[in-house]
Amino acid sequence: MLTHAEKHRSNESERCACSGNCAAGTTSIQDMSDVAISTSLGNTRVFRIPAMDCPNEENDIRKVLAGIEGIRSLRFELEARTLTIDGEQPPLESALQAIRQLGFEVQPIGMEQKTETPTGLGEIGKALIALVLAIGAEALDFFAPDTLPFKGLGMALAAAAIAFSGFSTYRKGLAALRRGQLNMNALMGVAVTGAFLIGQWPEAAMVMALYSIAELIEARSVDRARNAITGLLALTPETAEIRQSDGSWLETLADKVVIGAQARVKPGARIPLDGRVTGGSSAVNQAPVTGESIPVDKSTGDSVFAGTINETGTLEFEVTAAANNTTLARIIHAVEAAQGTRAPTQRFVDRFAAIYTPTIFVIAVAVATGGPWLLDWTWTQALYKALVLLVIACPCALVIATPVTVVGGLAAAAQRGILIKGGVYLEEARKLRAIALDKTGTITEGKPRLVAKEVLTSSEPEMKVLSWAASLAGHSDHPVSKAIAAGLKLPENGLTDFTALPGRGIEARLDGYTLILGNHRLIEDRGLCSPEIEARLAVHENQGRTATLLATEDRVLAIFAVADTIKESSREAITDLHRLGVTSVMLTGDNVATAASIARQAGIDDARGNLLPEDKLAAIEELQVRLGPTAMTGDGINDAPALARADIGVAMGAAGTDTAMEAADVVIMNDDLRRIPETIRLSRRTHAVLWQNISLALGIKVVFLGLALFGSATMWMAVFADMGASLLVVANGLRMLRTSVPQTKD
Repeated sequence: MLTHAEKHRSNESERCACSGNCAAGTTSIQDMSDVAISTSLGNTRVFRIPAMDCPNEENDIRKVLAGIEGIRSLRFELEARTLTIDGEQPPLESALQAIRQLGFEVQPIGMEQKTETPTGLGEIGKALIALVLAIGAEALDFFAPDTLPFKGLGMALAAAAIAFSGFSTYRKGLAALRRGQLNMNALMGVAVTGAFLIGQWPEAAMVMALYSIAELIEARSVDRARNAITGLLALTPETAEIRQSDGSWLETLADKVVIGAQARVKPGARIPLDGRVTGGSSAVNQAPVTGESIPVDKSTGDSVFAGTINETGTLEFEVTAAANNTTLARIIHAVEAAQGTRAPTQRFVDRFAAIYTPTIFVIAVAVATGGPWLLDWTWTQALYKALVLLVIACPCALVIATPVTVVGGLAAAAQRGILIKGGVYLEEARKLRAIALDKTGTITEGKPRLVAKEVLTSSEPEMKVLSWAASLAGHSDHPVSKAIAAGLKLPENGLTDFTALPGRGIEARLDGYTLILGNHRLIEDRGLCSPEIEARLAVHENQGRTATLLATEDRVLAIFAVADTIKESSREAITDLHRLGVTSVMLTGDNVATAASIARQAGIDDARGNLLPEDKLAAIEELQVRLGPTAMTGDGINDAPALARADIGVAMGAAGTDTAMEAADVVIMNDDLRRIPETIRLSRRTHAVLWQNISLALGIKVVFLGLALFGSATMWMAVFADMGASLLVVANGLRMLRTSVPQTKD
């Protein structure tokens, strides 16, 4: 299994034309909305390529641009037929010339045109006309007298059918042949031309017409998978009710609303923008963003997401993100970026196809030249069999088998609130043998509360000691510190020299004292522990509480006990992981006794406490050596090193920090651990469908290759076999769009 860094490097190489100065990098959910989408953003340009509608064309363009110096990165979006190129002007011109030499038309576009989807009515019309002409040619060949005028009319109809349906195929096929490449356009062009020249012009016309129609059906089927997630954007209202300076409300275009504006949404309406509730309370259906089926109660201070449904009461909220940078928009952009990466199976198929196609071409040439000598065929029979081989051998079904399945899987995951940042992680999740989990906010609710406090000193007034604790706790964003500050409810005093001690606590100067507020390990490091304090801590820790101590440089002043509750979903998730054969390990900075108590309640196999960020990193490395591929799940800054080192890093997105989300490969948008076994099942299902598709594509070709060699296959059968295989693998891959993941025992 690839390491995290290797996978990112692999993804980078698949997204760019590496020319020695590649600037492409991994992309997080936070910055996806800023990916180049205009025609002039520094040296980034966007172009529309109308004929680029499947991975074959994308592969051809990638190959021809790979050797151009000065092209820093490429970004393909097949559903919009666009290519974003980041590079200097001279190499950019060379790139455009190279694309045109492939037989593709290239059109510069602006941002406002970028999301425009072609209707394809012109292409469909031409294909239908070609089909009618081909049927006419077949009818003349079958029913008309065998005279020169009727033959001439039939050939003219066939030629017209080929011209209407095959112009693009010929143009791209000739460009490939000039470069010495044998792609499906080249094979089809050679096969149809050869059939026409040996007198099989009705079949040549019908093959090209059927091929063009099947290509259009296939392209639109693939679009369905690619557009499954972008359809979520339609859930976001175009307008929002915004409070004006005089207190009135005005319907305003959502993309014109600025951050900080006050918005209102009524019951039954969709929320137009991300925000923070400032007034009212309601239940909100967040399924489009988090995949949660049960509405979530929202009140003052809670976050709301664009595209979700306000169900019961009027909410007022402060806008926290622009329309093009909402959580929903970032999810969609991130999935689009993930679609641009190559999954391991896809890279294997690409390499296989690069060998397979020339091999079949050589076999066809051998059949055409050797058949008459070895098998007593006529030259026309041998050539016809070779042409049938070429049609059957088109690698389209094989090449398209992988991307449509992976894209469908990524879209299905996103609809369930699981953001997977690349096909490599979707495929590799099935291999996981262990998963390490942070405690606070991952296994537990992450909203601990103060349940006990003890002041241990008599030299200072109790209220003063508690005030010191409240002041230090109020300056930290750690959940335990927040619980202490909220539980004490005392005014904060000004601090100086505030220092965060990662994984241990905080330190500051106040009222002439150097004060620390930290965990058991920090107090031990400072040499302030005593048997009496150890005994007091043991009482709390044995109850699964997290004990935090307030101390000066020479003595402990107070102990605060905070308790967190385990999410009910965590217990279910751990049980489900065990069904899948995955070992669970909890890694936490809390004390060993608390870790053991929480692990027992959740059913976790192993628990390790008193861990600093570097200790969690070492634990991940040990698990990888001992058990195999390991995932790490967390939501804090201190989890980022372990998330990055794990084979797959999983961030809890709703409450997670930006650092954790950026370091992770998978983001769980609703903080529900049950999504992790769902991801593993989805990965296994994706892998199964991938190999079903590859087996289908190759199996059908092997059968028809045999039929062709023994004279039982015609060009009609060949094109139906080839394009039928393509449509079968597309249809099979589209099954991945089902959002439900069976909760069956494995």
